[in-house]
Amino acid sequence: MDLTARRFWRTTHICVFAFASLTACQKEVTEHATTVMLPTVTSQTLILTPSYQRIQTYTGTIRAGNTTGVGFELAGKLNELQADSGIKVKQGQILAVLDTRLLEAERQEIQASLAQTQADVNLATSTLKRNQQLKKSGYVSEQLLDENHGQLSSLAAVKNRLLASQYANQLKLDKSILMAPFDGTISQRLHNLGEVITAGSPIFTLVGNINSEAYIGIPVALADQFYAGQQVQVSVQDQIFTANIAGISAEVNPVSRTLQLRISLPKDVRVINGEIAYLHQQQQVAQAGYWVPISALTDGIRGLWNLYVIKNQEQQSVIERRDVEILYTTQDMAYIQGAIEPKETYVTQGLHKLIVGQVISPNPNAPSPL
Repeated sequence: MDLTARRFWRTTHICVFAFASLTACQKEVTEHATTVMLPTVTSQTLILTPSYQRIQTYTGTIRAGNTTGVGFELAGKLNELQADSGIKVKQGQILAVLDTRLLEAERQEIQASLAQTQADVNLATSTLKRNQQLKKSGYVSEQLLDENHGQLSSLAAVKNRLLASQYANQLKLDKSILMAPFDGTISQRLHNLGEVITAGSPIFTLVGNINSEAYIGIPVALADQFYAGQQVQVSVQDQIFTANIAGISAEVNPVSRTLQLRISLPKDVRVINGEIAYLHQQQQVAQAGYWVPISALTDGIRGLWNLYVIKNQEQQSVIERRDVEILYTTQDMAYIQGAIEPKETYVTQGLHKLIVGQVISPNPNAPSPL
């Protein structure tokens, strides 16, 4: 076969192969064009409920069962300070001492007066005994004996007065030593060593270590839902525990317009005076609506939200947008009402991939929201 013939057959084979390849590609393109792939979305059915439960939180503060300003009942100069802020103290522990030199001098003066009065009492007693003996012999009149008895009674009264003064002086000496009235922690020291303080002026602020309580205000309209002895849920920082209502205030706070609950906390809780406490109360709200996942909602207009509902049109599933209002939310669920009806099917997630009027393929096998 000559060169011209070989070229002719080679060209013919290439053309046939190219024609066959083009025919196969055209068939594949035609098959893909005739197959419509609809997006699949997860869906659920709207279930109408007559009411819902919500957790309402109220705020208050922690107060120690005993918090007081500790000071002297007497005026005087601070001679010793044996405690300071941040120190834990025990009941009866000495905290401070006043200068007692004037009281010591008064005590010595009273003791001297008592000694003198006792000597006068002894003398008057001896005189009375001698006069009583002389009276038997007729040497002493009745008037003199009466005078002896009167003198002895007067001296006894003076002695009793001096004994009372001695007791009062000892009380002053005892009260010049300031002791902790209960176990606790000193949160603040208000005076310095050497200061002259007035009677009743607090030297320390002492916070008790036990019997911590939470004082929490509640609306007046909810007062009938609480009673003394009721168990409630209280949280402080990351601690959540069950506590008992110890008492309910009988008057409304003029500032917050709330009633105050006094809640006794468990003895083993570790809280600090002044911390924020929260009362968590479950309430039943009689309002019809629907529970849906938060992922099923998207932003709407004028403060509303949108829910994508699946409607059947001409044997196709089409996306419709409905305006809804959120009544209550939890961490991942929302309770809503709006332009929706029971048993309608809605899209639960993936809303950013959908548009209104789009034809989709629903997947009804998604788990129920409740």
